[in-house]
Amino acid sequence: MQEINVTTENFETEVLKSNQPVLVDFWAAWCGPCKMLMPVIEELAHSQEEIKVCKVNVDEEGPLAMQFKVMTIPTLIAFK
Repeated sequence: MQEINVTTENFETEVLKSNQPVLVDFWAAWCGPCKMLMPVIEELAHSQEEIKVCKVNVDEEGPLAMQFKVMTIPTLIAFK
């Protein structure tokens, strides 16, 4: 499965109302550690069908990052 880019508009549908566990990666394009983690997240998304992997760009979706108290990136949060 491919990673899903999540926005404020589709967060509830893709994450909160998902029928399967969801791993959300809060990241930014300028973040070195985020870039290092990216291949691992991609591999997880492609190899684990029972887990949905979503990505939130904190620069574009600041309110979502604030809602979940994301203070540093990368931050990974699991939702069940």
